Amino acid sequence: MRFRRRALSVFIVSICWIWLTGMGDRPSLVSGPAPSFTLNDLDGRPVNLTDYRGKIVLLNFWATWCEPCKKEMPEMQAAYEQYMDQGFVVLAINFGGRADQASSFAHHGRLTFPILLDPGVKVASRYGVVSLPVSFFIDKEGIIRERVFGGGLTADSIGKSMRHIQDRELKIEKSQGDR
Repeated sequence: MRFRRRALSVFIVSICWIWLTGMGDRPSLVSGPAPSFTLNDLDGRPVNLTDYRGKIVLLNFWATWCEPCKKEMPEMQAAYEQYMDQGFVVLAINFGGRADQASSFAHHGRLTFPILLDPGVKVASRYGVVSLPVSFFIDKEGIIRERVFGGGLTADSIGKSMRHIQDRELKIEKSQGDR
């Protein structure tokens, strides 16, 4: 009886994990093209993902009420400041929140990277986002190279992911040059 109860508990936790992380929602986007979008920034200007082709993009979905999201923001800011001169950009997409709340959060957090608004969560849906935070690393060609769940980003981990993408691109360039 104990074994069955424990097995049932493990099964339920597994199903919940799959649902919460979005893994059961749609196939992984990693290694595929990043869905294009246009969203307004905090000043009401339209921003299109394709505007950043040729740069490494950290695309982060977050909300002002999300504690793990709040924890990641200073780490993303530090990485942005450290790597922006190497063609790195952070695009932080506010998940369904109000512009005034996102603006206040960005101001108080001294965030200088673009904050975009997704009030109807349509872009989040296209990326399969069902829990926050979730981040995508997109290479210079617009291909998603990594997906990170759950508030574990640090400036160091962001730097490692960025360098991994850069190394991959250098290998590709070198192999094309050897032909």
